Amino acid sequence: MTDDMRDAVRQRYAAAARTASCCGEASCCGGKKEPISVDLYSPEEIAELPAEALLASLGCGNPVALAEISEGEVVLDLGSGGGVDVLLSARRAGPSGKAYGLDMTDEMLDLARRNARKAGVQNVEFRKGHIEAIPLPDSSVDVIISNCVINLSADKERVFAEAFRVLRPGGRLAVADIVARCELPGSVIANVDLWTACVAGALLDRDYIRLLQDAGFRNVTLQSIREYTPEDARAFLAAPDCVPDEEVALAVASSIYSAFVRAEKPAL
Repeated sequence: MTDDMRDAVRQRYAAAARTASCCGEASCCGGKKEPISVDLYSPEEIAELPAEALLASLGCGNPVALAEISEGEVVLDLGSGGGVDVLLSARRAGPSGKAYGLDMTDEMLDLARRNARKAGVQNVEFRKGHIEAIPLPDSSVDVIISNCVINLSADKERVFAEAFRVLRPGGRLAVADIVARCELPGSVIANVDLWTACVAGALLDRDYIRLLQDAGFRNVTLQSIREYTPEDARAFLAAPDCVPDEEVALAVASSIYSAFVRAEKPAL
C-alpha cells in the first residue's frame, strides 16, 4: 500500500473511531442512520456488545458466524476496528482461548480496548500493525477473520501470504469482504477516496480465489451475501470525502458485491 493511500485509510478510520466515541454514525458500507452492522449480527450478539463498538463497525458481513469458532481456539481479526468481531470471537473461544485484534489506527485500538473493558472480556489482545506484516509468530493462530478490510490493502498477495504464515496447519480463514464481478472503471480504481470507501480496492472474485490458492490455501470458496443497488452505491459515495456521481454509482452497483470467503491451510 502506498504511504498516501495508507494515510488516507488511517485518517478515515480514525475519524470513524472518534465519531463512534461520541455516539455518532460510522459505516464503511453506506450512509444509513443505523450502523450497517446492526443488520449483520443477531440480537443476542448485539446484546453482548457496547454501543460504541457497533457504531464504529465498518463491516459488510459476520465473519464470526462464518468461522464457527470453538472453545480453546486462538483467533486473529485482521483490521479489528472497534473490536466487534474480536469480542464476539473471544466469547466463543472461551477462557481457554484467545482473540487478537490487529489494526494500524491508534484511535481504533484505543476504542477497542475501552470496548473490551466495558464488555468485561479479558481474553483479548489488540496489537498495532499492518495486515501485510502481521506481528505474530508462525503457526500461532487457529482462525483468521476479517470484515471488509482486505479490500483496503494494495498488496493483497502479501496479506494472504502473511495469513497463511501465522495460521497453524489445519487452520482456517473466514472473511467478509467486498469483491468485484468485473473490472472497475479506471476512474474508480484511481480514486483514493473510493479506496477508503471499500470500493476501489475490490479484487475480482476469481482473482481473490486464485491469490488465496497461490498463497497455499486449499478448499477456497467464495459466496455472495449481498448485492448492491444504485441506491447502495450512492450511499458508498456519500461517505466523507467522496463526491457522488451518478455514472460512477451505476458502475459500482453493477460491479461489486459482499462475499464470504472461506479457505483452509492444509494439515501436516
